[in-house]
Amino acid sequence: MKNSIESIRHSLAHLLGAAVLELYPGSKLAIGPAIDDGFYYDMEVSGKISDSDLPRIETEMHKILKTWDKFEEIKETSASAKKRYVGNPYKLELIQELADTKEKMTSYKSGRFIDLCRGGHVANAKDINPDAFKLSHVAGAYWRGDEKNNQLTRIYGYAFKTKKELDHHITVIEEAKKRDHKKLGPELDLFTFSDLVGSGLPLWTPKGTLVRNILDDFVWELRKKAGYQQVDIPHITKKDLYEKSGHWEKFKDELFKITTREGHLFIIKPMNCPHHTQIYARKPHSYRELPQRYANTTKDYRDEQTGELSGLSRVRAFTQDDAHVFCRMNQVKEEFLKIWDIVHEFYKSFGFELQVRLSRHDPKHMEKYIGDEKKWQSAEKILDEIIKDKKVKAMDGLGEAAFYGPKLDFLAKDSLGREWQVATIQLDMNMPERFDLYCINEKGEQERIVMIHAAIMGSIERFLSIAIEHYAGAFPVWLAPVQVAILPITDKQNKGAEEVSSKLKEAGIRVEVNKDNETLGKKIRAAETQKIPYLLVIGDKEIQAEAVAVRQRSKGNMGQIKLEKFINQVSKEIENRLS
Repeated sequence: MKNSIESIRHSLAHLLGAAVLELYPGSKLAIGPAIDDGFYYDMEVSGKISDSDLPRIETEMHKILKTWDKFEEIKETSASAKKRYVGNPYKLELIQELADTKEKMTSYKSGRFIDLCRGGHVANAKDINPDAFKLSHVAGAYWRGDEKNNQLTRIYGYAFKTKKELDHHITVIEEAKKRDHKKLGPELDLFTFSDLVGSGLPLWTPKGTLVRNILDDFVWELRKKAGYQQVDIPHITKKDLYEKSGHWEKFKDELFKITTREGHLFIIKPMNCPHHTQIYARKPHSYRELPQRYANTTKDYRDEQTGELSGLSRVRAFTQDDAHVFCRMNQVKEEFLKIWDIVHEFYKSFGFELQVRLSRHDPKHMEKYIGDEKKWQSAEKILDEIIKDKKVKAMDGLGEAAFYGPKLDFLAKDSLGREWQVATIQLDMNMPERFDLYCINEKGEQERIVMIHAAIMGSIERFLSIAIEHYAGAFPVWLAPVQVAILPITDKQNKGAEEVSSKLKEAGIRVEVNKDNETLGKKIRAAETQKIPYLLVIGDKEIQAEAVAVRQRSKGNMGQIKLEKFINQVSKEIENRLS
């Protein structure tokens, strides 16, 4: 569609390419697509470009834009295109691919600039708002995403229809930098990374481990009410398990492998579902014993490429709050609805409003999935009925299914308006078939069962990266590793501060006492830097009155409050998990 935001962004990629060729003659352009918030161009630069060069390139873009009019289509043949782009190996590779597939081949001309392109530009370059785009940063990128190929320079830009939209986006980006969990996590002493341990392998401090355990305990509390039982599994397995499950064929390049001294090949588990099938398969089950609900919080491991690792968001070792339900087909809806309720109860405590996506298979690409088309249609029909029962409007996720079954994905927007996929519930009719899982039904016959995969947080690491940024590190009282900091004004109040601390601990409140030989101002600043929800100042007046002077993180100085009243207030906040 002419002048859509996508066409504006794609047109700006051309403009960026033209500016680089003007300023860095001899550079070779590769590809320049539109992306979610703007555009980028990959290129082999004649010279070197860094972030400090972007204002100069942006100025050149503005200069060139004034001279451009329409995007004129040039119909190409393989011969004409190869002649036009001679000396540019990236364009020549694309031209050969187009020739091999007999796809239409076109270039587009704007001013003096010509680029190989399928089209999708604005009707006229004058339709691009010169105040609504900005170059953002420079990165490296391998040609076609393959580390065996040349590393190119990638220049990113933001683009919107109006300056107001651009300014808002940049404000959000800047705020996101301040909230970056990779920065805040270590500052709040939640986790660390070690070069000796390796990239993508986070190490959790006492405070970070406490937060993880609080979250996991919350999920287990909800699951226990719904009739789940805890199981435990080893971290390695024979290759045979994943060959039978289908994971080996799909993911063998992403698995860590161990060869024993006897020459046996073992896999470090990347997921838990195949192990859980073997717990179910340990004995015959009567239909009266179903559903069987297994819950298991455990580490998994995937051989992610170094360049793809990112803080806690993408790691090599991650913890799943995993659960699998083994049930009959007529029990699927009820079990899905139970998990749905758990998901909403959990995320309500974070103030997240959830949207649902029905992630279906793409029938045009059945090679991506296991199982036949009929089973897929049957499974997706059940999920569609569940959505109707809940009376919600679900987004359509064509092609977003797991390779073994369709799923309901829950999406949440954080405090910056960014959308994240969080929980997921998946219906699997394929793995029970592969592992021959059944129950003995009312007729004494073997009846094939189905399997439901359910993750509430999914990866605890990834969920915490979202939570840290959502709260900017200022966790609500129930989740904060330290809920109250006690600050005696002088050494004379240290004993009284310890007595207050003991009473808080008796009430189950997590507390620290700062007895450092520092001024009260420095103690307050130190506690505020750690984003502790409540600061209690203890002086002689407070000791005599059996009270505390309270400073709340969000409200500031609240004055003197009786200790018993304060304990009751905080205990209610914790119990109700107020966000």
